[in-house]
Amino acid sequence: MAKLFFHILNILFFIIYLYPGSILGLLLYGNVSKQPQLTKDFIFSFSEISSNHIYAFIFLSLLGFFCYFKNKRNLIIFYLFSISIFLELLHIIIPERSFQISDLYGNIIGVFISLLITYIIYYAKKIFF
Repeated sequence: MAKLFFHILNILFFIIYLYPGSILGLLLYGNVSKQPQLTKDFIFSFSEISSNHIYAFIFLSLLGFFCYFKNKRNLIIFYLFSISIFLELLHIIIPERSFQISDLYGNIIGVFISLLITYIIYYAKKIFF
């Protein structure tokens, strides 16, 4: 069941990322140009990092790691990092969308945080159970 949910969520990510404009903005505000913001973006000395993208990729990645980490570890790690980059790069060519380095950082950091959490849980289970 979790694998099915992961695959459905993947399809939704592609639809949301590839739609020319903001589907969530359209649903919530009736405006494809307005993007809902869960929390303020994270500000670091070198750049802002999109909080929405971090949260989205933490959710997707944790689910993916939960489903496939044990049996297909390298594949799921490669897949999640690849789509985090690929989906943002596609914004270069999609109308009404724009590539933003802060979004790319958010995607990659979300996958990385999930990977760290997964490794901590994985090794904690080995040590304590």
